[in-house]
Amino acid sequence: MIELYDNGHGVDTAGKCSPDQSLREYKKARELVKDIVARRRAMGYDARILVPEDKDISLGERCRRVNAICNEVGKSNVLLVSIHCNAAGADGKWKSAGGWCAYTSPGQTNADTLATHLYDAAETALADYIEAFPIHKAKGEYDSKQRPIRTDYSDGDPDYEARFYILMHTLCPAVLTESMFQDNKADVDFLLSAEGHNAIVNLHVNGVESYIKSLK
Repeated sequence: MIELYDNGHGVDTAGKCSPDQSLREYKKARELVKDIVARRRAMGYDARILVPEDKDISLGERCRRVNAICNEVGKSNVLLVSIHCNAAGADGKWKSAGGWCAYTSPGQTNADTLATHLYDAAETALADYIEAFPIHKAKGEYDSKQRPIRTDYSDGDPDYEARFYILMHTLCPAVLTESMFQDNKADVDFLLSAEGHNAIVNLHVNGVESYIKSLK
């Protein structure tokens, strides 16, 4: 199995940052992907960084890279995880939305199974974040509707469905994860902490590991 990890956006994509500029999505995504791939390689897997460049690479080119590998080794032998940080707005102000979630394309595919394994891993890896969530909510840092693990069970599984380009135009199972909100102060503090960074890395490493073992 070839594991492809896509670090969302590039240094030249405007606006993808926290209001105080302490977190840049392109940088955090690359830091996460670098560590996830290193961990997976150390475990003996063929894990690869889809976009080694810092500059933004078009969605069309990202999908072309994925599909070239799928055509070479077979789409059933490839998986893709695209790693992002969420945002509740684009006005440069702090928001009250928070939490982790994953997206797949509409319909039931192996991507839904992969996403479910990531969700299961999130419950363990993000245990401290989940425990602290009500405390931050009581302080008003999250509004009353927020939850640490964001889910949509309307189709029977926890992931959200969306027609994101990277999900719709790749041949292999593809999941896009949104690791917290870059415009929520509590989430940004978590993302920038060593604990938070390692928790998100563990989530992806363990979720993909569980998924691959389930295929055997």
